Formats: sequence, structure tokens, C-alpha cells
Amino acid sequence: MNNEHTKTWPDLAVGLYDRLTGINAEITYEFDKMKLQVPSGTGDQAEHAHWVLDGTVKIRTRNSDSAPN
Repeated sequence: MNNEHTKTWPDLAVGLYDRLTGINAEITYEFDKMKLQVPSGTGDQAEHAHWVLDGTVKIRTRNSDSAPN
């Protein structure tokens, strides 16, 4: 049994995607004017781009057996 816990958001996303792939699952994220400040780099002097997400992102998974021929 694996007792390691997910420690980062990317690890969580990958684990969730891996678990759902092959069962025709759909993950839907909805954003309502979510504001992000994306840094140009690391450190105190980094500038930030301002992004606003307003809409829906859908991620659909399927296994290769269900792909159209």
C-alpha cells in the first residue's frame, strides 16, 4: 500500500487525471472572474501579468479503445 500523500497541486491534478482516464469521466472547472497574478520569474523583482478567468474549462478523458476509428 502506498502511504505517500500528494504534496502539490500538479501532483493532485495528475493523480486525478490518471484515475479518471479510461472511464469516460469529465472534469469541469468553472471560473467567475477569478483573478491571477502570474509572475514573470522568481524573486522580489519579478513583474506580474494580471489574468482574469471567466468561463468554463472542461477536461474529458477516454481510453484508446473508445477512440473513433
